Amino acid sequence: MNPVTYVEPSDPGPEIPLDGGDVTEGVVRVGDTVRRPLGFNAPLVHALLRHLEAVGFAGAPRFLGVDAAGREVLTFVTGEVAGRPRPAWVADEARLASVGRLVRSYDDAAEGFVLPDGVRPFQGIAEPPGMPPAPPYPAELVGHMDFTPDNIVFRDGEAAALIDFDLAKPVTRVEEVFNAMLHWAPLGDPADADPPLRDADVPRRCRILADAYGMSDVDRSRLVEVAVLRTRRSWFSMRQLAEERGGGWARMWREGVGDQIKRREAWLERNGAAVEAALTAP
Repeated sequence: MNPVTYVEPSDPGPEIPLDGGDVTEGVVRVGDTVRRPLGFNAPLVHALLRHLEAVGFAGAPRFLGVDAAGREVLTFVTGEVAGRPRPAWVADEARLASVGRLVRSYDDAAEGFVLPDGVRPFQGIAEPPGMPPAPPYPAELVGHMDFTPDNIVFRDGEAAALIDFDLAKPVTRVEEVFNAMLHWAPLGDPADADPPLRDADVPRRCRILADAYGMSDVDRSRLVEVAVLRTRRSWFSMRQLAEERGGGWARMWREGVGDQIKRREAWLERNGAAVEAALTAP
């Protein structure tokens, strides 16, 4: 799939570096556009963004093409994004519920997207040896799968848009909700949580997200199982990306993300029953 060449206006304006995110470096704003290096998942991401535009989903940037420097060009999404240190409002339950509604809106819009011929997720990256099994449920849509506070844009206290689709891939709806819970409940050892969320009632926050999303009873019963299986796989995936891709992936691995994933798995083993009880209670 050949990307469209972006035609610059006569006076595009200066390049303003944008902070945030864990991996992608060199992101800048130019006028009303954002310029990002082309990622390894770019063909899928560009096709997905075109689909979201075609179906009228307002909560994503528009893909405009590739500029003369070889960077993808996206529309700039206005609003508020949680940077670091995390603001206190990441613990706000009204904002949390709005995250669940935005994820549901995105998933509904993405459900009709079909991968174009020849486009596959994470092309050129093979599954590493020893990778644990994936959850045994068929994919339902191409999910965003990176609902960090850096990637959700808020307006007037409501989650309004998603950015950074680099990890998009075919998944189930329960995997999408798990990913949102991972970052916003947050699912994991409290020692690894951002300060505003270290004393959070995690099962309660999981329930708020599930209710706002409109999660099915079946998916609620599968959530903990999927969370454990995905966590086990993520250790292998993160190590592989650190070794093969370097950059921000390698930095995160050096900073201990692998140990954090192991602590999350242990926390889920200890607390999964409480999370499931909160999700499935009448």
